Amino acid sequence: MRSLTVLSGGIGGARFLQGLLHAIDTGALPGVAPDAVVTVVTNTADDLWVHGLKVCPDLDTVMYTLGDGIDPERGWGRRDETWSVREELAAYGVEPTWFGLGDRDVATHLVRTQMLEAGYPLSAVTAALCRRWLEPVHGERLRLLPMTDDRVETHVAVADADSPSGTRVVHFQEYWIRMRAEVPAETVVVVGLDAATPAPGVVEAITGADLVLVPPSNPVVSVGTILGVPGVREALVATGAPVVGLSPIVGGQHVRGMARQLLTAIGVEVSAAGVGLHYGARSQGGVLDGWLVDTGDAGDVAALEEAGLRAGAVPLMMTSPDATAAMVAAAVDLATR
Repeated sequence: MRSLTVLSGGIGGARFLQGLLHAIDTGALPGVAPDAVVTVVTNTADDLWVHGLKVCPDLDTVMYTLGDGIDPERGWGRRDETWSVREELAAYGVEPTWFGLGDRDVATHLVRTQMLEAGYPLSAVTAALCRRWLEPVHGERLRLLPMTDDRVETHVAVADADSPSGTRVVHFQEYWIRMRAEVPAETVVVVGLDAATPAPGVVEAITGADLVLVPPSNPVVSVGTILGVPGVREALVATGAPVVGLSPIVGGQHVRGMARQLLTAIGVEVSAAGVGLHYGARSQGGVLDGWLVDTGDAGDVAALEEAGLRAGAVPLMMTSPDATAAMVAAAVDLATR
């Protein structure tokens, strides 16, 4: 295998990619060439405009993580960050105060916004940013693509007794950061998704891959939105490459984030089998050939295989690069059975 494509969200996808690159570098993936090219198709439905700046949380998390600039404690934002700009904006009473831009991080958003306003599409802007972050570390073997150049934003409807309709719609980032996903989500609305088109290179990265991997990113607001871009699901169905995913649900719970709340909102069972069946087997009209669950969910394997998915149970906690590399190796093994 010389070409691998990964459909990625933010923190979980970035850590998975660290393990994938580590596995390639250490020769832990039989059948994968040491110079294999990894293309990352990244969710952009979490994007938002803050203080006049275009912020792309998942793109930046992947870029900073793989470019060795991420804050390892938070898992997002820049290492050695300071917060003077946030403090000054708060002193002026400028909203939103719940979404903070670090002083180092704000430079990325300034460059992105200036390029977008000059007419460059998000894919070209991302390539320019990656020339600073990824090329010095990984050369030409790693490409980062937004799922679309079009504006797509995820919103969440929550109960609101003060609203005439009884509900209020907030941006996904407000639901996650300000509300901490502590209010039940009634529905998820992804504005602009139906009219979006895949960014340049996205369809080709899927149809031309030797293997497509779906890491344990959020199945609703990360992977789900990528799959929702018209043409992406069709590319997954058409590709000659195996498509293998890894469960974000371990022991009936999400490892990080708010997958439980959002899966419940769209009526999907919160379990390793539930998410695998939600994606579905390609042989049955879905998008996957294989699905890995954690050893604690090994009892789900039989139901997954009955539904047409090759399945296996391995440890799925990304506790270290070696542990994550072992997960990647299991996914490659499942793909080549």
